[in-house]
Amino acid sequence: MAKQKKQPRPKAETPKGFRDYFGTEVTERADMLAKIAEVYRTHGFEALETSAIETVEALGKYLPDVDRPNAGVFAWQEEDDGKWLALRYDMTAPLARVAAQYRNDLPTPYRRFTMGPVWRNEKPGPGRFRQFYQCDADTVGAPSVAADAEICGMLSDALEAVGIPRGDYVVRVNNRKVLNGVMEVAGVLDPADPTKFEEERGIVLRAIDKFDKFGEEGVRLLMGEGRLDASGDFTKGAGLSEAQADTVMGFMEAKREDNATTVARLRELVEGSALGAEGVDELEQIASLLDAQGYGPDRIVIDPSVVRGLGYYTGPVFEAELTFEITDEKGRPRQFGSVAGGGRYDDLVKRFTGQVVPATGVSIGVDRLLAALRAKGRIGGSAQGPVVVTVMDRDRMAEYMALASTLRGAGLRAEVYLGNPKNFGNQLKYADKRESPVAIIQGSDEAERGVVQIKDLILGAKIAQDATVEEWKSQPAQFEVPTAEMVAKVQEILARYGAE
Repeated sequence: MAKQKKQPRPKAETPKGFRDYFGTEVTERADMLAKIAEVYRTHGFEALETSAIETVEALGKYLPDVDRPNAGVFAWQEEDDGKWLALRYDMTAPLARVAAQYRNDLPTPYRRFTMGPVWRNEKPGPGRFRQFYQCDADTVGAPSVAADAEICGMLSDALEAVGIPRGDYVVRVNNRKVLNGVMEVAGVLDPADPTKFEEERGIVLRAIDKFDKFGEEGVRLLMGEGRLDASGDFTKGAGLSEAQADTVMGFMEAKREDNATTVARLRELVEGSALGAEGVDELEQIASLLDAQGYGPDRIVIDPSVVRGLGYYTGPVFEAELTFEITDEKGRPRQFGSVAGGGRYDDLVKRFTGQVVPATGVSIGVDRLLAALRAKGRIGGSAQGPVVVTVMDRDRMAEYMALASTLRGAGLRAEVYLGNPKNFGNQLKYADKRESPVAIIQGSDEAERGVVQIKDLILGAKIAQDATVEEWKSQPAQFEVPTAEMVAKVQEILARYGAE
């Protein structure tokens, strides 16, 4: 009989495109989400939590290939009914399903916010993961651009609430209707036949979306005969004439020194297009509504160069960009860029109901926003660990537990060392690894005298590193206090280091 092959041990590794988050990272994200949620609630939005799994049918708008339902998402087929299910791709598709499913029960307009992970079955890369957090707020059922203005103002408030001061960000607003008006003037959109020039418009949209990557020259090539890249690959162009390309580029470069003159320039560009004029009116109204609430051009601006999602959104489009510089991995200065975006999408719920339902919303890239704050040094310091109660005598574990409970009763983080207490040095090494500020020590002798030893681990580390003998003697890192004064002394040490 052949010897059975030994089963190899599984390899301990994170799946490709995913990562693990520890201690401080998890706490920082939770703190950020709580601050954003408070801003959303202040504006009257209600929390919504949907399943992480949706039917592929509900997510269908996002799938690039209907013949392969799992393309772009993590999907599987149910055995009993053959239906395809998938992990949610974003937070908007589940909202559209909820708005349709509960339309008779929800208030109109319905204002909701939601936070959580989303999953995309895409090729991972540096800083690009298959699972990441989104933090969305949307208004469904409000046709007025006042809803778009409110979202923009709320986004500004949220950025400031998490620690991005004015001057370090700008919310930029554009409108798909204005671009459609420009295309109509340029002769690549026929209001009487929206399907006409559809391919050319698609190429133009993709071209202007690559403005930051290819620059004006590259975009003009894509709007014209096409572009040959450095590798020799040729991308077919939209076939626009130079005059037509000038009209579109005029839209991209229409931003002026203030919102009023930008709007005036856009009105010139869409002259003759009713749809374009409607879009300009909407931008003007948004600027007026925001200005009345104190959201001036130092926070929110009309900017036609915002091109994100123009193929998806149906009206106003907005994007939050951080304007400060950071240093990349090669030591080069660069601007951090976009951390949030959104817009009006009046066609999404229609997939379920057959009726047009106006909707507008924003999505904040939480992980990018956290990365920006870390890059500026505004978060990311080591988190303070708990007070560690050391164990000098196994038989007195109940008393050590009581000491920790007393500290927790005063609102302090505290734990009892639960490893092998035989080597006291290992207990202090554990406290160091936990980044604990204080250790509590009580042997039988101290217990009989009703005292505890308090070891200031932060001061101890500093003394060990660079203090003179005189400083070491004058600043003892370990001292004895009555047990009744333990809490007050620990609070005093934590206050000294700005901890709680």
